[in-house]
Amino acid sequence: MGEQHLFVEKEGAVATIVLNRPERRNALNLEMWGTLSTLLLQLENDQETKVVVIRGGDDTAFSAGADISEFISNRFSPEQAKRYNDQSMGAVDRLHRFPKPTIAMIQKYAVGGGLDIALSCDFRFSSDDGVFAITPAKLGIVYNLTSTKRLVDLVGPSRAKEILYTANALNAHEARRIGLVDRIYSQDEIVEQTYAFARLLAERSQVSIHGTKKMVQAILDGHIEESPELAQMVLESFHSEDYREGVQAFLQKRQPRFS
Repeated sequence: MGEQHLFVEKEGAVATIVLNRPERRNALNLEMWGTLSTLLLQLENDQETKVVVIRGGDDTAFSAGADISEFISNRFSPEQAKRYNDQSMGAVDRLHRFPKPTIAMIQKYAVGGGLDIALSCDFRFSSDDGVFAITPAKLGIVYNLTSTKRLVDLVGPSRAKEILYTANALNAHEARRIGLVDRIYSQDEIVEQTYAFARLLAERSQVSIHGTKKMVQAILDGHIEESPELAQMVLESFHSEDYREGVQAFLQKRQPRFS
C-alpha cells in the first residue's frame, strides 16, 4: 500500500516523490512515513538524481498531513505516540538533512505534517489557491521541537506562535508575505515553473550546491564559526572537477557543463 500511495518518477537528473492518496488529500499513514524515508535514502544514494521535487498526485492537495483516522489505533498512548513519532519525524528529518536540493510543489492543501514536509524542503512553490495550517491546538497535542524550530526559522517566533496557537489557515499570499512559501504561481504555471527551476539547479555545480546547503544548515544549527570540516570542504572545492570546468568555461566564454 505504501508503494502505491508514495512513489518516485524520474526525468533526467530530476526525481519526483509523488504523494498519491487523493481520497485522503494525500494524508500519510504510518506505512507511508516509512516509505518516504526509504525513498529518500534511495534517492540520496542515486548518483543520477541531482534534485528532488515533492508533490501531490494531482492538483487537489499537496498533503493534509498525518492520517488522523489511525491515531486511535496507532497514536493513543505515550508509548504508541513515541513509535509513531519516531517513524514520522525520522522521515521528515531525513528530508530536512537531505544533501541534494529539494522543492515542495504545493497545490491546494499543505496542512499539519504535510506542511512540515514542505518546510523541510529547501524551497516551497505554491499554487495561488494554496492553503496552509498546522493544527495541534485543535487536537490537544504539543508540536515537537524540531518541527517548531523549522517554522520559527522561516517566519520568526511571533508568527510561529500565532500559526500554532490559533491553528488558523493561511492562504498562499499570506504565506508568501510571512516567508512560509517562496514563490506563487497559477495552477496553469506551477508545474512548468517548478520543473524549470529544478532543471536549472541540476545544471549548476553540485559541489557548490551541496557545500552551500551544508553551510546554511550549520548556520541554522547555531554555528557562528567555520568548523575544520567546513573549512576543509571549502578548500577541497578548489581541487574539484567542477572548479576546473567552471574556470575553463568562464575563460572560454561558454556555459559550464558540470558532471
